[in-house]
Amino acid sequence: MSEQQKTRISVDIYGQNYKMVGSETSGHMRLVASMVDDKMREIHSHNGNLDVAKLAVLTAVNAVNDYIKVKEQLELLEEELKKLKD
Repeated sequence: MSEQQKTRISVDIYGQNYKMVGSETSGHMRLVASMVDDKMREIHSHNGNLDVAKLAVLTAVNAVNDYIKVKEQLELLEEELKKLKD
């Protein structure tokens, strides 16, 4: 995708404005930003003493943890599907 075809939007995450550029739709990018904002606020509600940097790292750790779980589930489902096809 060329530079002219990239989506550019402004989003608010945890009270800060960020410019996002990507090949996804603006709706998708806003959903991602909203989910990051929600997760940061959730983590902050459990530990209000975290500074923003630590809060961001814990949000990233949570996101990668969720990604790994979903990836493992997908791999198991793909194995089951392959067995059913054979």
